[in-house]
Amino acid sequence: MNIQQKSVLITGANRGIGRALVAEALRRGVGRVYAGTRNALDIDDPRITRIALDVTSRPQITSAAAAIADLDILINNAGVATYGDIANFDAIEQHLAVNLYGMLNLSRAFLPQLRRSRGAIVNQLSLAAIASVPVMPAYSVSKAAAFNVTQGLRAYLAPEGVAVHSVFLGPIDTDMVRDLTLPKTPAEEAARGIFDGLAAGEEDIFPDFASHPIAGGWREGVAKMLEHQFRAFVPANSSQAA
Repeated sequence: MNIQQKSVLITGANRGIGRALVAEALRRGVGRVYAGTRNALDIDDPRITRIALDVTSRPQITSAAAAIADLDILINNAGVATYGDIANFDAIEQHLAVNLYGMLNLSRAFLPQLRRSRGAIVNQLSLAAIASVPVMPAYSVSKAAAFNVTQGLRAYLAPEGVAVHSVFLGPIDTDMVRDLTLPKTPAEEAARGIFDGLAAGEEDIFPDFASHPIAGGWREGVAKMLEHQFRAFVPANSSQAA
């Protein structure tokens, strides 16, 4: 996927990785960036169109899908991450609302546009989708569920020419993981890695120095092998992702 002159919707675009993705898309010659935010975006470029978008709001998702007639790439970047323990069910529900249902509802809303363009969905996941981070259990649960949904969408949408990419991020230098005392990748570097993976057609993108060493073993591992095997169960003419 070459993003030059393409249209891209990025959620959670006003800060952190989302803001870095907007800047990197502009640098690579994107035609239009739809910046989905709940707050103002302080990047001034005529190629940016801000879309008021809270991914937990069905009305705002519907309005966004109605306002954007054509779309090549949807980047589900908006997310939430807090610390706690596994007994906090309120936190789990909050994380699922944003990191799972928000991603899924937005993807479904934009499927007509993406089917027409034979475009791509890029889901921001985490290494926590593969192995739980015990001090962030709600986040880990939500990302693991989001990864499972991503695999399902990938299988169902492939026959229609819509690619679905997983992004497995390690710790990125943003407010979300400020309290973690470990090396972090700058958001700008992660954004470059994400678009490089998209350009290379990688189903699973490992864009930063923490995640990159895992890529080879993951692609040759049993989990990826099972994903490929299970795709055979999906009928070639299925439209169940709609």
